[in-house]
Amino acid sequence: MPQNRWHLPLAPQKRSWFRSALQLRGSVVPYVLPRALLCGLFGELIVVLYARGWAVSIPALSGLIPNIVLGLLLVFRTNTAYERFWEGRKLWGTLTNTTRNLARQIWVNVAEKNSQDRAQKISILRLLVAFAVATKLHLRRQSFEDLMLLDLLPKDYYFKLQNTNTPPLEIAFWISSYLQKQRCRNRLTAYQLDTMQKMISTMVDVLGGCERILRTPIPLAYVIHLKQLLLLYCLTLPFQLVADLHWATGPIVALITFTLLGIEEIGIEIENPFGTDANDLPLDAMCLNMLRDVEDLISLGSAWTIQSQSSPETEAQVERA
Repeated sequence: MPQNRWHLPLAPQKRSWFRSALQLRGSVVPYVLPRALLCGLFGELIVVLYARGWAVSIPALSGLIPNIVLGLLLVFRTNTAYERFWEGRKLWGTLTNTTRNLARQIWVNVAEKNSQDRAQKISILRLLVAFAVATKLHLRRQSFEDLMLLDLLPKDYYFKLQNTNTPPLEIAFWISSYLQKQRCRNRLTAYQLDTMQKMISTMVDVLGGCERILRTPIPLAYVIHLKQLLLLYCLTLPFQLVADLHWATGPIVALITFTLLGIEEIGIEIENPFGTDANDLPLDAMCLNMLRDVEDLISLGSAWTIQSQSSPETEAQVERA
């Protein structure tokens, strides 16, 4: 089966609290620490000037940017980014559930007359997973010359996909076309066809929702203004603290700067949830999970096969009941 080639973790491994606290991968420390140290060095420069008698202590600057204003801006920035992250997770949860339901309905409801019908059903079920994989690649702007797609798609479909602008839509068209053909062959009722087509529409809606998140960034004016306020606050902080903290000004400024810039960087990390960073959604694992579900469904056999394999003892019990 195709999924034998893929071994991705479906859930994060449990780890100790201290190990998580000291972990660098996935944290914002590598991005924030250089800037925090630079602000700390600037604070030490102010201390040196203060020790030499320069009038660099300006407590009045503490009212330049009130802490509560900056805090609210940072919280709003982080919450906005997390809403985008959580909406992306909900959309992919909808895609996972719809794929499972549609695969089950196709596998159970489409009648099989021969081995060719069964092979077509298996191919279509794998097309459902291919839709998710193509959506992932589309959102990440990655090449569609992908090994997983090559396993899931017939060769002619795979090469056709390389020349389309929106490959997931092409896959959705192939699935819809298959269902329509089954209706024309009286393998599906009109009600079943309508239900399945609505599920395909839901999958396409998920694609559109993900594209909306991807192509609607946080307004640039808001991002620039927040960075300007953070920079201004961090650079004026040593002038406020030097008279009270003296040589401790640099480390304290670096610590406060690290905290504030870290909160801002978290928002930047999660505002696009479809990338490949440690803080992005595990789309590879989600696609693998869908593939495993579909392959498990195929391995169960069709509903008619399961029914025909029931033992004589079971049938006798049913008749007595």
